[in-house]
Amino acid sequence: MTTFTSTISINKPVNEVFNYLADFNNHRQLMPDSIQEWVSSVDDASFSIPNMAKLSLKIDSRVTDEQVVIIPAAKPPFDLKLKWSLSFNNDHTDVVFTIDAELNMMLKMLASGPLQKLADHETQSLKTILS
Repeated sequence: MTTFTSTISINKPVNEVFNYLADFNNHRQLMPDSIQEWVSSVDDASFSIPNMAKLSLKIDSRVTDEQVVIIPAAKPPFDLKLKWSLSFNNDHTDVVFTIDAELNMMLKMLASGPLQKLADHETQSLKTILS
């Protein structure tokens, strides 16, 4: 597994951050503008990445005020898991977004940069939206 991580702090209570992330409908706002054909519900989403793939994801588990785990709902081009981990410290919430991807050597060379950019983009978008 190759892991991509992005960490931020948001000046909001942990329950507010968790409630936002626990609804997949909100995740469209976290995605880059290049994402197309977004369709979502509270529990799942599908979308396409131009010149790459169409993905279907679902929320696998929610641990209130601690974690949201997202996995593929249909067979992706490579195995992956996305995880939002939350912890509340005094007056802010620390957020860690992790993408675990099973990449062969060729995919690792091609996808590592875009996947790290995606992780960073999603956390920065979350911070902007909730600040």
